Amino acid sequence: MANKIHVLIADDHAIVRQGLKQILSETEDLIVAGEADDGVNALQLARQQQWDVFLLDVSMPNRNGIDTLKQLKKEFPRLPVLILSMHPEEQYAVRAIKAGASGYLTKQSAPEQLVTAIRQVALGKKYLSPTVALQLADAIAGDSERPLHEMLSDREYEVFKMIAAGRTLTHIAEELNLAVATISTFRARIIEKTGLRSNAEMIRYGLEQGLVE
Repeated sequence: MANKIHVLIADDHAIVRQGLKQILSETEDLIVAGEADDGVNALQLARQQQWDVFLLDVSMPNRNGIDTLKQLKKEFPRLPVLILSMHPEEQYAVRAIKAGASGYLTKQSAPEQLVTAIRQVALGKKYLSPTVALQLADAIAGDSERPLHEMLSDREYEVFKMIAAGRTLTHIAEELNLAVATISTFRARIIEKTGLRSNAEMIRYGLEQGLVE
């Protein structure tokens, strides 16, 4: 086909990138024209040439997928960004769509679903599973019964998930390249917004809500 869809894959795992390239190479209209192993590299490549679709992971070093997505949409509002993540839909899908993503898929999705999603977002459309569409509708409706963690900002939510996974503030600070004092501030905001007063309560809540893998 003459009109190929040029895709950039941003994922910090080389094996995942190779697998995605293999899947897309089996189609006539999709071509992987670039790769990035973190958010910083993805932004650099976005500024160097025009892309049809960005395939973006959520959990990456230096700059996570949600932060990268927000910057991409600020600089390139019309660029279709499809999130492909290991995290279940209920953890990040609505946040990603609200941040400007054209769609959200988990890495457990079937290859043909990924190909369909890329083609659809390349046409300027959204790609939402029935589950994500329902979650988005509930979020837009402002459901007063929504879970506590949905009141958190994206960064607060990221820190909250790490606390709920049992990581120390020092570990979190190192992983996010932030000062421990900054992480402590995020923790204080989490407590204020959710009413969860201790790490133990956050861990229990995270397990109950399925936020901890």
